[in-house]
Amino acid sequence: MQRLVLRIRSVLRKTLNPVGEAIVSAIAVGTLRATRYFNPDKSADAFARIARKIGPKLREHRIGRENLTAAFPEKSPEEIEAILGEVWDNLGRVGAEFAHIDRIFTYDLENPDAGRVVFPKRTNELFDQMRTDGKGALIFSAHLGNWELPALAGPAFGVDTAVLFRRPNLVAVDRAIQKVRGVNMGRLVATSHNAPLQLANALREGAHVGMLIDQFYDRGVHVNFFGRPARVNPMLARVARHVDCPIFGVRVVRLPNHRFSVELTEPVVPIRNAKGDIDVTATMQVITSIIEGWVRENPGQWLWLHRRWRNY
Repeated sequence: MQRLVLRIRSVLRKTLNPVGEAIVSAIAVGTLRATRYFNPDKSADAFARIARKIGPKLREHRIGRENLTAAFPEKSPEEIEAILGEVWDNLGRVGAEFAHIDRIFTYDLENPDAGRVVFPKRTNELFDQMRTDGKGALIFSAHLGNWELPALAGPAFGVDTAVLFRRPNLVAVDRAIQKVRGVNMGRLVATSHNAPLQLANALREGAHVGMLIDQFYDRGVHVNFFGRPARVNPMLARVARHVDCPIFGVRVVRLPNHRFSVELTEPVVPIRNAKGDIDVTATMQVITSIIEGWVRENPGQWLWLHRRWRNY
């Protein structure tokens, strides 16, 4: 009897899993498409209110609280909860803004202060340099503000770009997202075993390769992040070790009235060993420290809701 019950459970699981995935896919794709019919500002405000209301009921809220408490031991529980409210608000806005990503990134080189996205003067200069120096570059970013926007900044300045991204598990969702991202984000390179080779080739061709590097990576190198050991994907430093090119950081800061500031760092100098080769771990520590500085400036705009720190 027990074997029969287990067999039935196995059959039901195999039968229902595809059904569940189909339902989730339909909801996700339907929401993405429907959101495009509404005003982007009103959609972002509505999604933010919903996220603020639902977020604290989810397990990710507890994860975020634990992360923030460890990162900012000097802050009171009330301050921690206030930051978490901002985190959910930002996440809700990102969700709504993604559906309008090709519309909210408005920037005019002739009238730079008129659009939703603004660039500091030095960032404009660095983008101009990238466009004309004939060299590729590696550009790292983090889940800050709206982290989809940096991928549109390069093309807006006429800079050849290639962006590393992770495919969603659900095929229908992946197709819908790629349709949105493919409008003006340059080349898209999916994470895979040969992604480093594709990125290296793109760099040699003069492309500017962007990637998010602030999440936990099981096979990553050990770095210090907010005073705690964490693992980070070393791909950027490893690619830089094989392709001599500049390294920059780019962050998005959410501003009032549905606007954003996109800011480039000065070139980041990698750490080298006695042989002159790039020290992968030490270089990733330098980059991680830059990201920590960004997060400290705007803690409510970073994605604290994932398990960035884990026991090894």
